[in-house]
Amino acid sequence: MRDHAEQDRTNSRPSRRALLAATAGTGASLALGGEARPYDSDDSDARLRRIVSRMTLEEKVGQLFVMRVYGHSATAPDQADVDANLAEIGVRTAAELVAKYRVGGIIYFSWAHNTRDPHQIADLSNGIQQASLALPRGLPVLISTDQEHGIVARVGRPATLLPGAMALGANGSRADALTAGRIGGAELRALGIRQDYAPVADVNVNPANPVIGVRSFGADPKAVAGLVAAQVTGYQRASVAATAKHFPGHGDTAVDSHYGFPVIEHTREQWSTVDAPPFRAAIRAGVDSIMTAHIMVPSLDGSGDPATLSRPILTGILRGELGYDGVVVTDSLSMQGVREKYGDDRVPVLALKAGADQLLNPPSIDLAWNAVLAAVRQGELTEERLDTSLLRVLRLKGRLGLLDRPYVTRAGVDRAVGVRGHLLAADRIAERSTTLLVNEGRTLPLSRVTQKRVLVVGADPASPSGTTGPPTTVLARALTELGFTATALPTGTDPTPADIARAVAASAGEVDAVVVGTYNLSGASSQRTLVTALLATGRPVVCVAVRNPYDVAQLPAVQAYLATYSWTDTELRAAARVIAGRVRPRGRLPVPVLRAEDPTRVLYPIGHGLSY
Repeated sequence: MRDHAEQDRTNSRPSRRALLAATAGTGASLALGGEARPYDSDDSDARLRRIVSRMTLEEKVGQLFVMRVYGHSATAPDQADVDANLAEIGVRTAAELVAKYRVGGIIYFSWAHNTRDPHQIADLSNGIQQASLALPRGLPVLISTDQEHGIVARVGRPATLLPGAMALGANGSRADALTAGRIGGAELRALGIRQDYAPVADVNVNPANPVIGVRSFGADPKAVAGLVAAQVTGYQRASVAATAKHFPGHGDTAVDSHYGFPVIEHTREQWSTVDAPPFRAAIRAGVDSIMTAHIMVPSLDGSGDPATLSRPILTGILRGELGYDGVVVTDSLSMQGVREKYGDDRVPVLALKAGADQLLNPPSIDLAWNAVLAAVRQGELTEERLDTSLLRVLRLKGRLGLLDRPYVTRAGVDRAVGVRGHLLAADRIAERSTTLLVNEGRTLPLSRVTQKRVLVVGADPASPSGTTGPPTTVLARALTELGFTATALPTGTDPTPADIARAVAASAGEVDAVVVGTYNLSGASSQRTLVTALLATGRPVVCVAVRNPYDVAQLPAVQAYLATYSWTDTELRAAARVIAGRVRPRGRLPVPVLRAEDPTRVLYPIGHGLSY
């Protein structure tokens, strides 16, 4: 009942003018020179400094934190989310989080149940803003998320699911990258999300990279730089803050910083020519924020500290050498990479001393908040240092129009989120990204006359938020809609001998062709055994790499191979249209594929891609 009541209140929400009038003299407007006036997006620094001067130390500390919170509602989450909030944060709701710690930002996650559907997300955003603005000296909250698209999408269908970074790298069009950013930004803005932790600016030069991979635009620094700048422009034209990540560059690591502490052994010259160009391009494009990496780069700082806590890297290189004066946000402080060397009470203090402005998602907000407060009171940090970061954050909120227009409407959601024009644009971009790597004997396109009956087998990784099913199901459905008779038979990412036998038996029946989805193939993967067994049946076999294009190196005898760079509906439907010959493949590899038997030799170079 509370959920419906909350929706009813949202539907009958008064106009912005009425809201401002009703809250005049409270935290929803700012008393300046004796009069209550609403926030203006063009507030001068002098005015912003007056805002800062009226804040308590506790409020200043809180404004530098961006925190997670469980629940679909700011005031009435489900009981399981209340329990999770009490266990992890010590509050019951998002409204209580804002009131207790005065946080300047909140990050949405699908696993935290923040992103069920577009109207719910907008209601949650409005509820958070109302809770914050009702407080004395209340400020709007900068709501953020990781909406990279591709394999990382916190907001799912019916929002538009766009191709991710490496797909855009295969597409190669800066115009398409800008369009994707603009569409993604417009939809996030309609939901009340005004800071996106995208684009990834890392140059993925290590095929074994377990955490970046297809989240990167590619392995060519110049190409990555151009696409990063285009995406920054696209997001920010939609009045959403773009965030180039992960500085100083996370592309050459075999360790995931969520679970370990990566070390990047690039020389200073290598860093300058490989890792730095996309960040330089983002800064030239006016990027609103840059996210730090929990990595050690000895050539940039020999102290052994992660970049997030490194003053030589954040202040010396990013601020000094690259001239960046925007907002610096840490990667999540809950990740192991930043917790390896110091305790959770020291990490936020050291991040601020290094030059960070926003402290993202500490494991314990109470411990982190009190640690920063104590550091100021004891003289380790000055209040002036906090003011410097706070002004950067306030300037960003002002540029985004958040100080003047913190609320969104359901009508605005309906006008922007998942609309036909956006969906069509996503489809066209995905078609231009799909990459044909192998096509022996003109296996593709399949014929709807002589190869009508298609079996779709293979990997079924956990779907990105809001997709309509595992890759096998989505591909089979898409092929059926294109005139084939397609049947899905998921065999998983680690098929057993029984799974393989079942797939072989099915392909030996009334089947004209087989489509196999592969996912992160290794030399020992039983997915290789599956493909080999299917090839032995004599049926035409088409493989589709639903994540890493590197998979093709493990299957030298394959007849046809496509790379989609993700397994969202958008990319898989585009792959189906290529398989069916409805569109020609136009993608080109943005990374080299090395030979499995000799990784010093290139199997397919950057730029490789076939058509028909």
